[in-house]
Amino acid sequence: MRRAVMVILDGLRRDMISEASTPRLADLARSATRFTNHRSVFPSTTRVSSASLATGCHPSRHELFGNTLALVEDGDLVLHDAGHPDFLQHKRRLTGRSLGAPTLAERTRDAGGSIVFSNVSPGAAYAQDPDGFGHVYHRAGSFAPGRAALPDNEQLEIGPEVEGDRVMTERFVDEVLFGGRAALGVLWLGHPDTTQHADPLGSPAHLDALSAADGHAGLVIDAVGRLRDRGEDILLIVGSDHGHQTVTGTVDIEAELVAAGLKASEESSDVVVAANGTASLIYLAPEQGHLAADIAAFLASRPWAEHVIDRAGLSGVGLAPQHGLAVAVSLRSAQEANAYGVVGTALVARERGGKGVPLGCGQHGGLGPYEQAPFLMVSGSSFGPTTIQDQATSLVDVAPTILGHLGLPAAGVEGRALQDLTKEETNKSRSATHTAGAPPR
Repeated sequence: MRRAVMVILDGLRRDMISEASTPRLADLARSATRFTNHRSVFPSTTRVSSASLATGCHPSRHELFGNTLALVEDGDLVLHDAGHPDFLQHKRRLTGRSLGAPTLAERTRDAGGSIVFSNVSPGAAYAQDPDGFGHVYHRAGSFAPGRAALPDNEQLEIGPEVEGDRVMTERFVDEVLFGGRAALGVLWLGHPDTTQHADPLGSPAHLDALSAADGHAGLVIDAVGRLRDRGEDILLIVGSDHGHQTVTGTVDIEAELVAAGLKASEESSDVVVAANGTASLIYLAPEQGHLAADIAAFLASRPWAEHVIDRAGLSGVGLAPQHGLAVAVSLRSAQEANAYGVVGTALVARERGGKGVPLGCGQHGGLGPYEQAPFLMVSGSSFGPTTIQDQATSLVDVAPTILGHLGLPAAGVEGRALQDLTKEETNKSRSATHTAGAPPR
């Protein structure tokens, strides 16, 4: 049986990979194909990214629009934290589906199955398999197919700290890789993202988290190597979901809309602002749809807004005007360096309820160049060693790549199989060599 293994180091932006800080990843780069123009989705948050990796689709198709988003319920806009363990089940009860596109777990159900181990938020973890087609292990609850709760002795009893990632990784290697339990194994590490939200990029704590995450990835890389030595055909995908930028200030978008007369009050549901780190989604109640152009124009006039996407432009960033979504905004970013010399800063949107974001630490969600710079390395059949692929790729290309390796159909995905990209480059290279007068190889 062919197998695919995907390891996600949450929040690791690709310029943080080096011989000094991440030696195992630097070593993998010499035996894998590196995709150096790889991008996240928008908003560049973990829950959205998880759904895009699982489905091969943008948010407009899979319908998970943000870490925070609004749904129309009984005619009113209701703000939700998509990280809540029950959010996708609630969405299914409300709309008839948890996600709007099939996941890898569903597509592999009858072809060896899938197992997901994740140490990020429950909502992001369950977005990999919200409908219970495979196994999902998470500290908030672990489930077998059919979303049947696993017995206590099989639950994932860990915390969100680096140590939790270590315990989870060791169990993943033993049970999924050497246990040979599934065609698709997914390991989603919580770090360095969790550390980056609490400590400055480049700080000693951050470098320690990078080193630990690199070591955990190394455990999987080593295990895959041993299994390949036994003759197994394993596609190994190691990457991240988004990057980070340093927070330099907070913007209260709701308060500014109220002051401008475009929202009744900060608690009102006529206009709802879903803060997503360095981005925000603006929802309008049905009777307020006429305000969309005025709100977009107001946001475009604000010095803290870098990209304002109106209703007509939502499809261009992978969103859709569903549940009243009318405008999206990515807050201002800059090329400044923080106290540790790490470049890339951004403003963040204040969350409803006043939950603060530590200034000087990492954040993401928008279209800034560093939060839109995840890394991706792929090794296995069709992917040569020490190969650099600089064509534009995205998170949505990962699912069709996995399906291609497993020999499964990928109808309905929006991404493209990266095997096709490497074949195109090989053919171009052969054609150029032949044109130059040398025999094709």
